[in-house]
Amino acid sequence: MMDTSSQTLDAAAATATGDASSPGWVQDGLMSDIIGALRTVHDPEIPVNLYDLGLIYRIDVKDQGIVEIDMTLTAPGCPVASEMLGWVKTAVSGLEGVTEAKVNLVFDPPWDQSRMSDEAKLELGLV
Repeated sequence: MMDTSSQTLDAAAATATGDASSPGWVQDGLMSDIIGALRTVHDPEIPVNLYDLGLIYRIDVKDQGIVEIDMTLTAPGCPVASEMLGWVKTAVSGLEGVTEAKVNLVFDPPWDQSRMSDEAKLELGLV
């Protein structure tokens, strides 16, 4: 039986493949709002948003409006790591329909440039 109490997006895979709108429900409602909010949060050292950098690995939206996000950093020793987690939480918490936002910092798998969207690579002159 399929669990319909939540919707999960493997954000890292969607960003890296340039298919951030897959699966189909992502374009509708809260998930697209969450992605939009995440795109307002930028790495202070890189002029690209965290979503397109591929730092967001997973977004899980539960029926109760609880959003859980797994994210990583470009480097484990990032001096603003805790602040970035707060920025993500604040951006998502402010959305209509979100009752709680949880942000988990993960380092597995390690981040690399292949996780970036084509737009981010172009903006940084990597293509």
